[in-house]
Amino acid sequence: CYAEVVGLSLVRTGRGAVMAPKGKVGTKGKKQIFEENKDTLKFYLRIILGANAIYGIVNLVIFYSAATFWTWIAFVFSMLIYGASYRSMSSMAKPTFTDDGSLADGGIDLNMEQGMAEHLKDVILLTAIVQVLSCLSPYVWYFWLLAPGRALYLLWVNILGPWLTTDSSAANPEPNEKKQRRQERRQMKRF
Repeated sequence: CYAEVVGLSLVRTGRGAVMAPKGKVGTKGKKQIFEENKDTLKFYLRIILGANAIYGIVNLVIFYSAATFWTWIAFVFSMLIYGASYRSMSSMAKPTFTDDGSLADGGIDLNMEQGMAEHLKDVILLTAIVQVLSCLSPYVWYFWLLAPGRALYLLWVNILGPWLTTDSSAANPEPNEKKQRRQERRQMKRF
């Protein structure tokens, strides 16, 4: 539980609230990034395997007679999404080693906020949630449309919207001579 207090944060601990200074967060070393990336990839692999196991056991084993063509298509679709996302994450996190075997680079930090890996992790989680919940109803797969909806939203907010709404006259403002003289007089009065 965090509370803002004049430039400091209250951090709740077992013994009470302790003041923690705000400021620049320390940078991670390459070994720490390497270890965290390994743990992150392991965590998301477990999520993928667990969701596929639940979906496969429920829809393709227990209710095999009720499984339709669309059940298999959904399974293949989720496998493709998982494969592409996990492979992208693992290639981003690929470390490089020197000739003597020491770590030269830990790869891109998969736990970095506002990075591409964050979006890939969201896609994996969304797919896993939809896949497991689709054991109850196949209509849950429509929730997967949130992913392209979010992608279109980010495309509009970050690229298309600013590009289409920029005013060309605002980029090259020519001050009026009277306004410029008035501002100069105000500046002179201040000094």
